Amino acid sequence: MFDLRDRTKSFALRIVKLYTSLPKTTEAQVLGKQVLRSGTSVGAHYREATRARSNAEYISKIEVGLQELEESIYWLELLAEAEIIKASNLTNLIQEAEELIAIFVTLVKKAKGKDGRVKAEDGNLKAEE
Repeated sequence: MFDLRDRTKSFALRIVKLYTSLPKTTEAQVLGKQVLRSGTSVGAHYREATRARSNAEYISKIEVGLQELEESIYWLELLAEAEIIKASNLTNLIQEAEELIAIFVTLVKKAKGKDGRVKAEDGNLKAEE
């Protein structure tokens, strides 16, 4: 069994290594800083979710992590399409981001009820739209 804390940290470290390997051109650095920010925040949001005070807060943190993963893929695609990095060098990193997205989506679905609303364990949580 894998530990999602370790897996999201490993993803972040791979993003850091990617950033340090980028050319020092303005466009590479601008795109690189974007992917550095989004890619390294995924694990932080996951860790915050594990310390959530409510189911709604947990879902919110996981969903922000999902947004950061989607954004990371966008910046990685731009790095490839702008020919700053060979697309083949980013395949595994994009695949890992997509796998993390699938895991995070599953976590959100499990945390929500069958009707797509937040499960109100203590009766104080509001339903999500």
